[in-house]
Amino acid sequence: MIRGTPALAAGLVLVVIALALMPLVVGTFYLQLLTKIMILAIFAMSLDLLVGFTGLVSLGHAAYFGIAAYVLVALSPQYQAASLWLTLPAAIAASSLAAFVIGALVLRTGGVYFIMATLAFAQMIYSFFAESGMVGGADGVYIYFKPEAAIFGVKLFDLDRTTDFFYVALAAMALVYLLLRLILGSLFGRVLVGIRDNEQRMRSLGYPTFRYKLAAFVISGGLAGLAGYFAAAQFGFVSPEIMNWHRSGEVLIFVVLGGMGTLIGPAAGALVMVLLQDLIAGLTTHWLLPMGLFVIAAVMALPNGIAGLLRTRERIANG
Repeated sequence: MIRGTPALAAGLVLVVIALALMPLVVGTFYLQLLTKIMILAIFAMSLDLLVGFTGLVSLGHAAYFGIAAYVLVALSPQYQAASLWLTLPAAIAASSLAAFVIGALVLRTGGVYFIMATLAFAQMIYSFFAESGMVGGADGVYIYFKPEAAIFGVKLFDLDRTTDFFYVALAAMALVYLLLRLILGSLFGRVLVGIRDNEQRMRSLGYPTFRYKLAAFVISGGLAGLAGYFAAAQFGFVSPEIMNWHRSGEVLIFVVLGGMGTLIGPAAGALVMVLLQDLIAGLTTHWLLPMGLFVIAAVMALPNGIAGLLRTRERIANG
């Protein structure tokens, strides 16, 4: 785990400032692309709380992402915008509740059985939305109006404006990062890392490890729901494919490529993978093969991920 340093803090502040200035120098397309990357960075950081800090590899994380998106669909009126202040908490609550129920069951397993259990539950949820015919079925459903951020009739910002949506996504990503840093810097976070390293020892010290893991599972699911809500709002379309197993695998790649147990690593992984996919897809329709080769090469060259490379450079700089 990369510990917070003044240099790291200063670097993150500079990154946020640079992102805040982006609307002044790039067009609509790149603002939308950066917004997508920041939403996926939230998604990746939420999974890293489980994988990198608690030692729980989940292949069903996309379920919570998709549940929040469908909550926005269900609560959106057909001919007018839904309230952001009502639908966003409801979406996060629904994802957190689903994570609580699923976590209470799958956390009784371990190792590869845990991985398969998370995958099985996620596929059950995917099949329900794809085959039941509810909320658009396999064809998906459109959201014609973005949520409205009005208080007593006064709009604080307008998500229909690309710049406003960009800044909301930036603020959400920064707040999620700060929240996770606060959590991981607390006793709760240190216990999670202890569980990852040696759960039996933590249990012998008197810590109720199941409760800690379940709490991490719920927090992670709720943050994934936050990302899913904003993804649905940005693209205006929701289908069961957003919660299929390959979506969970994709975000797991972000975490591994960026560096597990670092927070900034998964965000960097999301940035690199989305930009690379956009670049390769613009050159050829057969983009999956070169993407796969890149991931293999990157994992072999950077066993500790992008964040591990940054840590090595920092050590060299410090002598």
